Amino acid sequence: MERLFNLEKMHQFKEYLLCEERSTATIGKYLHDLNVFYSFMNGKELSKANVLEFKSNLLEKYTVTSANSMLAAVNVFFRFLGWFDLCVKQYKIQKPAFCPEEKELTRAEYRRLIETAKRKNNIRLNLIIQTICSSGIRVSELQYITVEAVHRGEAFVNCKGKNRRIFIVRELQKKLLEYIKLQRIKSGAVFVTKNGKPVNRHNIWRDMKALCKDANVPSSKVFPHNLRHLFARTFYNIEKDISKLADILGHTNINTTRIYIITTASEHKRKMGNMRLII
Repeated sequence: MERLFNLEKMHQFKEYLLCEERSTATIGKYLHDLNVFYSFMNGKELSKANVLEFKSNLLEKYTVTSANSMLAAVNVFFRFLGWFDLCVKQYKIQKPAFCPEEKELTRAEYRRLIETAKRKNNIRLNLIIQTICSSGIRVSELQYITVEAVHRGEAFVNCKGKNRRIFIVRELQKKLLEYIKLQRIKSGAVFVTKNGKPVNRHNIWRDMKALCKDANVPSSKVFPHNLRHLFARTFYNIEKDISKLADILGHTNINTTRIYIITTASEHKRKMGNMRLII
């Protein structure tokens, strides 16, 4: 039987993802990747040979990580249609032993970002940075930091079909209560735009990048998700409990959590020196 990839099947797949209660970001990513595959196929009949050609072609335009992400989306699509024979293996990637120095945000750099935001009188950004870094939430989960949650001292996050409880530490709670009073926010999300809508990833990314020069922090280190990584490393250095950290971060796979806590080569080298095994 001839198997063609058409827009109707993509629409059916979107409905399936919605019924599965996949997050908006996940659905958007899957559909974007399928559009890349759709353009590549250009009306051709689906076959294993064509899918393998698509797989090979990806490395000419994307990194291995991005290529694997696209292949994962295509495989989910094939499984949805019952076309299991079309699924292809992802590229093997050796897990990184160390975090690149130029990408790891340090505590000192984090502090400079906060102080610079305060100096520029951008209190909202100042508090957003501290909220993400002190709680470990995703930037997309900031919407759950509501007036009600701040008064309770904890937020209940629903993301990727999972619910988890996020504590707002007392020092942050006090700062947020002052901000809520100053901005006269009665209810709902604390961090909103002038139109009253929750701030999005793009707003925060742009505003954080604007701090880099004055804060003397490389822009390669400054993006919202890196604050989550700093939280993870700080928590793990204190607790040494990766399972608990995975629960706090909302990770299903503990191997994802491992990526968050790898150290830089210089830090690893320093720890090896502290072992004092050379007599």
